[in-house]
Amino acid sequence: MAPEENAGTELLLQGFDRRFLAARTLRSFPWQSLEAKLRDPSDSELLRDILQKTVKHPVCVKHPPSVKYARCFLSELIKNHEAVHTEPLDELYKALAETLMAKESTQGHRSYLLPSGGSVTLSESTAIISHGTTGLVTWDAYPGAVEDTVPFPPARTVLELGSGAGLTGLAICKMCHPWAYIFSDPHRNVLLNGLSLEADITANLDSPRVTVDVAMVHQLSAFQPDIVIAADMLYCPEAIVSLVGVLWRLAACQEHKRTPEVYMAFTVHNPETCQLFTTKLAEPPRRAGIRWEAEAHHDQKLLPYGEHLETAMLNLTL
Repeated sequence: MAPEENAGTELLLQGFDRRFLAARTLRSFPWQSLEAKLRDPSDSELLRDILQKTVKHPVCVKHPPSVKYARCFLSELIKNHEAVHTEPLDELYKALAETLMAKESTQGHRSYLLPSGGSVTLSESTAIISHGTTGLVTWDAYPGAVEDTVPFPPARTVLELGSGAGLTGLAICKMCHPWAYIFSDPHRNVLLNGLSLEADITANLDSPRVTVDVAMVHQLSAFQPDIVIAADMLYCPEAIVSLVGVLWRLAACQEHKRTPEVYMAFTVHNPETCQLFTTKLAEPPRRAGIRWEAEAHHDQKLLPYGEHLETAMLNLTL
């Protein structure tokens, strides 16, 4: 296989494993590119390679997505395989049969492969709203907002507002090694996620030890963070009003002290909602309001998300 063809195959495989492990919607997969590759006789092992990168990936074996998701993925893979009239692949049908016999669960996993070679895995409810909150589910738009919060220097204390399923914090802890990371969320049921750090994160003595705490809104005055972040919180007016209230409380806690860097990364679901947020920042209780400026995007794409989604990040001054 020519070097350029090999590079194309590797890119295709990466497109499948990153999306599958993160349980992305099936329509986001590069099916057309796969069909074109399957028509090339030199790529006879491609489907086996895809199986190894998806349902047989070590991360998937340890932390599988929902049974329904794996079943739908394999059905679509078989459909694309049969469309090009190639020889049947027994491994495909065997893998599908295993999902058909597997017991359904109310939980599934999303895993995100990091550039460092590690991964972040979340255990999530398969329901859109679980235990009265959307915080137990990672939306397809969420990783896009998370990326903008990641490139922080180490040796900092980070407070996250609206931690939800915990993807932002876990990614930052693994990639940026802050001294301390505080997860906070207004809904107590996010504690069902069982946020914890695996032993390998702190095993490296050359890296700062990460201290993890889970906080509620009324505890914010006890923390003196260097950095405050929130990812994809601008999804409805009620959430925005609550978020701005927390920011004002943080501003009051920081009087006569060094103010933290504050970053708000979000997906532009509705321009009017974003406008409401910036308007609320300028309202009392403090006459000067909370100042903000837009931050430039960084080019490196770390996590799989909808490429058509518009994300933005604001730098706030409390």
